[in-house]
Amino acid sequence: MKNLRRKTLAAASATTLGVGLALTGGLAPAAAAGPDTSYLVLAPQGANTSKAAARVAAAKGTVVASYDRIGVLVARSTNPDFATQVAGVGVESVASTAGLGTALDEGETVEVSAADVAAATGDPTKEPLYGQQWDMDMIHVPQAHAVNNGSPNVVVGVLDSGISSTHPDLATQIAKDRSTSCIGGVTNTTEAAWNPTTSDHGTHVAGTIAAAVNGVGVTGIAPGVKVAAVKVVNDDGYIFPEAAVCGFMWAADHGMQVTNNSYYIDPWELNCRNDARQRPVWQAVQRAIRYSQSKGVLNVASAGNSNYDLAHKITDTGSPNNGTPETRENLTNACLDLPAEAPGVVTVSAVGPTGEKSYYSSYGQGVVDVTAPGGDTRYRTQGARSTSTDAILSTTFNTATRTNGWGYKQGTSMSGPHAVGVAALALSAHPGMTPGPAGVVPGAHVGRAVLPRGRLQPGAAAG
Repeated sequence: MKNLRRKTLAAASATTLGVGLALTGGLAPAAAAGPDTSYLVLAPQGANTSKAAARVAAAKGTVVASYDRIGVLVARSTNPDFATQVAGVGVESVASTAGLGTALDEGETVEVSAADVAAATGDPTKEPLYGQQWDMDMIHVPQAHAVNNGSPNVVVGVLDSGISSTHPDLATQIAKDRSTSCIGGVTNTTEAAWNPTTSDHGTHVAGTIAAAVNGVGVTGIAPGVKVAAVKVVNDDGYIFPEAAVCGFMWAADHGMQVTNNSYYIDPWELNCRNDARQRPVWQAVQRAIRYSQSKGVLNVASAGNSNYDLAHKITDTGSPNNGTPETRENLTNACLDLPAEAPGVVTVSAVGPTGEKSYYSSYGQGVVDVTAPGGDTRYRTQGARSTSTDAILSTTFNTATRTNGWGYKQGTSMSGPHAVGVAALALSAHPGMTPGPAGVVPGAHVGRAVLPRGRLQPGAAAG
């Protein structure tokens, strides 16, 4: 998750202008083509997309992905007037996603050297690096594993930058048949497509959830479950709305019971439903989330690293993160951090080794559902220097050397997968549990990591 007052970043996608050639013989010159642009085209809620698809074709666009279950099309067009021409009967709203790519808050990775890995003496869990996983003791993982370390019938979707399929702590943990890339809003299930290319973020997240207990490296919270790589971060490090929509839909349609979402959508930290630029994005993402919930998926998202009170929004001065920041004042709760504040999504903030809120973590009474270890490298020295071992140790993939390893990161991106791991253990112990409204049943406690009350509720027994 990106800091609210972040540096201006370059736009994620390059555009190419195709210029029409002048014709001879008295004919008018051909109209200039615009950049090849992606659009979200929404049919009215509950309607099919056939009329919308016809309008896309008539407006000189191409449908590249159709999500009929939620009435959303992903289209591309070089027609500069596409958004205007596609409007009409069968289309509720349309938005270009150009410029709406959000930079993943990658964070620094501090790698553990090969010598340190070799020298690690281990612990009763039989994992050599477990002694450096303070977060696991904080939430009582050894005690939990004595009862249940997870079921392979539970599959967690990691919507992120991909997972290294060759990592020794993850190779046996990945549900390859349910993994995909969603870049561009289009699925690609080849193994190369969903492996990491420029970021180890997803690999780190996956290790916290499900790293194997195999005598190598670290342990995950739920090493008995499976993780599926759902790649939504492109090679430039950006998440576009169409990729997020694709990710939620893929997880829902491929039997994933939980998803981890350590990112936010759209370069505005807060997506305002009453802003014409942003409303179609909000609608499309919300439809995808609701659909996934209807399929029994529990979606968990990070609160963000802005040290921002999400319950009392006033001014956003650091967005968008892909251009010149604008100052937006007098914001209301119509402006939300997506997907963290979407209805039904479990929102997770971060704590450090003391159990106190991490210095960077966003917060908000009535917004944040649960807190979990995310690391805090400043608390011991009050910011005088960084203490990397107070961050979260997990699996890594060095994208420069193309080698697997282990290392430290911190952020609410790291706290989210702790809550996901606890949810995966709960689902493994109680397979009939389903996403439910707040306040239905008490939450499940594992040390300081607490499943929010009522986010899971007992379901009817199958058969």
